[in-house]
Amino acid sequence: MASTKNKLTTPKPIIQPIADMGILIRFESESECQDFSNTIKKAGYTWVLDVVPAYKAVAIYHNPAFISLQSLANEIASLLKTREITTPTQQSIVVEVPCCYELGADLDIVAKLKGLTTKEVIRLHSETEYCVYAIGFSPGFPYMGYLPKELEGIPRLATPRLKVPAGSVGLTGVQTGIYPEQKPGGWHLIGQTPNLLVDILTQYFAFNIGDKVRFSPISNSTFKTLLGAKLK
Repeated sequence: MASTKNKLTTPKPIIQPIADMGILIRFESESECQDFSNTIKKAGYTWVLDVVPAYKAVAIYHNPAFISLQSLANEIASLLKTREITTPTQQSIVVEVPCCYELGADLDIVAKLKGLTTKEVIRLHSETEYCVYAIGFSPGFPYMGYLPKELEGIPRLATPRLKVPAGSVGLTGVQTGIYPEQKPGGWHLIGQTPNLLVDILTQYFAFNIGDKVRFSPISNSTFKTLLGAKLK
């Protein structure tokens, strides 16, 4: 994808220590955070143990055998001064995720909470393009934003479910996400994807931070046909 690069001078990111394990950098925008996180990952620094971005902040964990916490902070500050932002000139590829909204255990509840019909909830959720801003909670769980205004503000369940089926599509606050495997969870569920999103043995993970995602409504019969197939 073609891009243009510009030197970034303002605003200045905030650097904070994470105990003695590393540093946290807070940015003004999600795109700045993703761009800098990718720069650190691709550089292959020996003193970096892990880079964990999430929305507008990234945690960088270091190896104290190679660099002290203060030297790490100084190094990152220097990199931030000379960093460049990438401005895409072409539209990003969008990952299409099949979603059977018929299987959403809380679809009716979400519709009532927002004063909408279930068809309106499905339309609003599936017509919105999301970005994967963080991956966590369980391996491969994508935190995606942002929900359309009409669907914002759904709270977590008062009592989390002990078992959420793999592939369940949920939402809460301004986020939507997909449970890649059966886990306890407290988000309201509005659908389910039949696709395999994570395979630990082969190190297959369907999503990466920065991916653009759109949900495509499917029927129950199509769900059964696609069940277990890798997303991409």
